[in-house]
Amino acid sequence: MEYTIRKATEADMGQVLSLIQELAVFENEPTAVEVTEEELIREGFGDSPLFHCFVADTATGIVGIALVYYRFSTWKGRTIHLEDLIVREELRGKGIGKALYTSVMKYGAEQGVKRVEWNVLDWNTNAVNFYKNSGAKILEGWQVVQMDAQGLAAFVAKN
Repeated sequence: MEYTIRKATEADMGQVLSLIQELAVFENEPTAVEVTEEELIREGFGDSPLFHCFVADTATGIVGIALVYYRFSTWKGRTIHLEDLIVREELRGKGIGKALYTSVMKYGAEQGVKRVEWNVLDWNTNAVNFYKNSGAKILEGWQVVQMDAQGLAAFVAKN
């Protein structure tokens, strides 16, 4: 399959959202996606975009994405967080994910960041093995911590 990796445009956000929804199903969270196409356009483009997105584009449409944004580490300085790397299920294993991953790593190097980081589900052994084989380190002993909107509102109301 022929594809091109390129930076996403506003016009791509509908297809990007479709892939985000596909990932949610894969991760057993089919109703978790709240973001809208309009929000992706508003937050990803303009004078101060909150994220950058790479897409794998084919003659039939976008079949993969990698969405990244900057973070700041008090130990390292500027870093990039890879929020999601998604390839349509029927096209996995054809090198598209690796091409997107490579684009992210090259982008990080070009931007001069000290680290690219991301989360991976422990049961996603294909992804875990891919990342380990690429030279990435899986940090043992660290746990992801989040406060959702409901928890945030409850905390603020108490404090």
